[in-house]
Amino acid sequence: MPFTIVRQDITKMEVDAIVNAANTDLKMGGGVCGAIFKAAGIRELQAACDKLAPIKTGEAVITPGFSLPAKFIIHAAGPIYSQWTKEQNQQLLYSCYINSLKRAVENNCETIAFPLISSGIYGYPKEDALKVATSAIHDFLIDNDLDVTLCVFDKATFTVSHELMGHVESYIDEHYVKTHEIKRKQPTDKVRNILWEANKDISDYNTPIFPEMLTSTVGEAASLSDFVGNLDEPFSQMLLRLIEAKGMTDVQVYKDANLDRKLFSKIRSNKGYMPSKRTVIALAIALKLSRKETEELLERAGFALSHAVKFDVIVEYFIINGKYDIYEINEVLFQYDLPLLGV
Repeated sequence: MPFTIVRQDITKMEVDAIVNAANTDLKMGGGVCGAIFKAAGIRELQAACDKLAPIKTGEAVITPGFSLPAKFIIHAAGPIYSQWTKEQNQQLLYSCYINSLKRAVENNCETIAFPLISSGIYGYPKEDALKVATSAIHDFLIDNDLDVTLCVFDKATFTVSHELMGHVESYIDEHYVKTHEIKRKQPTDKVRNILWEANKDISDYNTPIFPEMLTSTVGEAASLSDFVGNLDEPFSQMLLRLIEAKGMTDVQVYKDANLDRKLFSKIRSNKGYMPSKRTVIALAIALKLSRKETEELLERAGFALSHAVKFDVIVEYFIINGKYDIYEINEVLFQYDLPLLGV
């Protein structure tokens, strides 16, 4: 799972390294910093930090994890937010994440967990802090294989763009079918008049609409079957054809799909392997497939999108609007307490 978001106490994460939102003096502070010191052992951790202090804002250093489940603690000094120095704040916060990730790789870590640095008492707006975090992590993972987790203690510490959430909520309100019960479509006034004039029973017009019929055809590209060839070929073979047709590399695809390299290799090499629905959708996002193409890819693995499933409706919103940033999609899914893509 290259990058995921969880609601959990970072001090309880069983990973190779956790990141402490530190001050430049590496002294025990409040919030996440205080919790990490207490869980690790205040005396031991402070002694280790004193040997490395001070550090500059944006820098990161590493100490043992002591009593924590994590092997290491990476201490990153985030910026104190000021609206007068937004660009500098962004650069320093970005450096916090990049330098922390570098320390992890240098110490042979395979898994690392972050808090949302500087978003607490340092006053960095949570929405902006999240954008910087995901941007830095995404950039680093392009050239590195590392499992990264962003830990948030509660939803109050995690904020997605209000504009984006508003668009998603509107789309859900318009398309989400809460149950599998039959919904009857009522005729318009024009149709009523036609039926009345024809002396027909308008009840004949009350055709049942099932979730599988509720699909969008807005802006559809050419059908996937137009360029993948034999419809009877295995999913893995079809995927390889599709990657070639899109002019992408395997690395580009599994990185953009937020998939583990080992999982992608299993899909690629095992002709009989059938991935999960979330994995198939993640691959569709990476390949920037249209709504119809995504449906055809899902069908090959035995799945389908349904307007009776909120997860599917949210994914559909991003696809039909040409928004293929899987991190952004996962941030919205997290807000709805739904499973994330590719992890």
